[in-house]
Amino acid sequence: MNAHSTSEASEAYIALGANLGEREHTLYEAITALDEHPGIRVLRCSSLYETEPVGYLDQPSFLNMTAAVSTTLAPEELLAFMLEVESRLGRVRHIPNGPRTIDLDLLWMEAVQLATPDLELPHPRMLERAFVLVPLADIVPNQDPSGLYSIVHTALNSLDGKDGIQLWKTCSWRNGSAPSESLKD
Repeated sequence: MNAHSTSEASEAYIALGANLGEREHTLYEAITALDEHPGIRVLRCSSLYETEPVGYLDQPSFLNMTAAVSTTLAPEELLAFMLEVESRLGRVRHIPNGPRTIDLDLLWMEAVQLATPDLELPHPRMLERAFVLVPLADIVPNQDPSGLYSIVHTALNSLDGKDGIQLWKTCSWRNGSAPSESLKD
């Protein structure tokens, strides 16, 4: 395990998005990079969804998905590794909410509440974004002790803009399977 890791594993949820290059391939590369870290194990992946851009609209559509991971890393360490993966996969930050090869956002970590200049948990905008909630609903178990299942489904039921999200395909990453039978193609 990583020298800076905690002794107990926590479950965390990560949102992934890409709208430049080989979007699907890049998402799977990011999932693989996360899983190859000794302090991170990918548990579940959502289906992939094609979504319209939000904010900066003059850009291609995104592929979005989420992943549940078990990690012994502290939230800041997990975020630092996620940023490293983004950099490795060609992420460049020119335009806020602009086009990107990959975007990784730490959404939730075992109900940890944190507010630092670099990281806010839970993610401050996750409940406002259908492109996060739809894939997140695929992988949060209904027996989740942190209450995330209820939070996600309540927010999703009251959110507009879900029509801009189309199922692209189910996750084919080796550990991935989306539990939403109704959404599988």
